[in-house]
Amino acid sequence: MVTVLLAQAATNAAPASKNLLSYVSDGGFLSYVLIGLSVVALTLAIRNAIMFRADKFAPDGLLREIALLADKNDLAGLASACGRTDTFAGRVLLSALRRCEASPFAMLEFRAGVEESGTREMERTHRLNDGLAIIAAVAPMLGLLGTVIGMIGAFSAISALQGVARSNELARFMSMALVNTAEGLIIAIPATIVFGIYRRRIDSLADDAMEALDPIASQLQRTAPATGGPKPAQHARPAPAMSPPRAAAGA
Repeated sequence: MVTVLLAQAATNAAPASKNLLSYVSDGGFLSYVLIGLSVVALTLAIRNAIMFRADKFAPDGLLREIALLADKNDLAGLASACGRTDTFAGRVLLSALRRCEASPFAMLEFRAGVEESGTREMERTHRLNDGLAIIAAVAPMLGLLGTVIGMIGAFSAISALQGVARSNELARFMSMALVNTAEGLIIAIPATIVFGIYRRRIDSLADDAMEALDPIASQLQRTAPATGGPKPAQHARPAPAMSPPRAAAGA
């Protein structure tokens, strides 16, 4: 009987285990900010997984279509095909065609236009991935801010309170500091890893797309003299010399 009573007393005295929501609540306001930041990071990671696919860079159907149009030297059809799809290869070719259309050298600048627009499109795609890098940098800073706030509160409790009240406040502020630190690292570490993975994937897919466009650019470059180029200046022909007037008859 005594053993049963002692076991019941120990059970009643043992603190209840805390769940995840309790730890988040201990972190204070910044803890909820970090939770919101983690949701944004997850959303960006899913968005990037959808966008950074091979069929968003150089789909096989588009490559076959533009290769056929390049063989026929159908520049209007090529521009139409590139404009119908929002892909890396389509944007690169369409930008190069527009540059050639506005240039006096016409298709002689096509290869240079493809290289320039490819570099520009790669930078644009990398900017879509920069959100994860920003979150990976900001999350530890917010966690550190929560740590500093918790440490300030802990030292204030030590100086202002005594006994049990001081212990309780000290434990609360220390919990706030550690929870914010942990949350910041929990967000920053996966965000950094995912950012690096997507960065390498962008480089790989963009390189594959540019390699696939290289023979098409070569084909159109070879047909440049037939499709345009600088036109020679037209010089006015000299007027034929006028014959001297004949002398009047009988003069």
